[in-house]
Amino acid sequence: VQLQASGGGSVQSGGSLRLSCAASGSNFRNFHTGWFRQAPGKEREFVAAISRSASGFNPRYADSVKGRFTISRDNARKMVYLQMNSLKPDDTAVYYCGITTIVWAYVDSMSRYTNWGQGTLVTVSS
Repeated sequence: VQLQASGGGSVQSGGSLRLSCAASGSNFRNFHTGWFRQAPGKEREFVAAISRSASGFNPRYADSVKGRFTISRDNARKMVYLQMNSLKPDDTAVYYCGITTIVWAYVDSMSRYTNWGQGTLVTVSS
């Protein structure tokens, strides 16, 4: 499965953006999907993850984005989305989508992801 992230841009603090992750390949619905981000000079960190099916586990979020970000997926379109509201300057980073088959308990672990998109830059100004 190949992934391509898009939707990044520059917004002011308090603004919103919607990131998209398009997947190619026939097995997308077999993977949990996650969003991670990497700010300049920092390590890549977990943002959100969604189970492989709508009937699966509830989405998981990093504490820093809970209540502001919403992850969703459309398996028919092979898409995953990250709706980001109330953006803050600290949200500035390159955002990556990835897929994993790891058990849900470890879905926030970057090392368990096998495929990544190329990243999309989000810049939030104060």
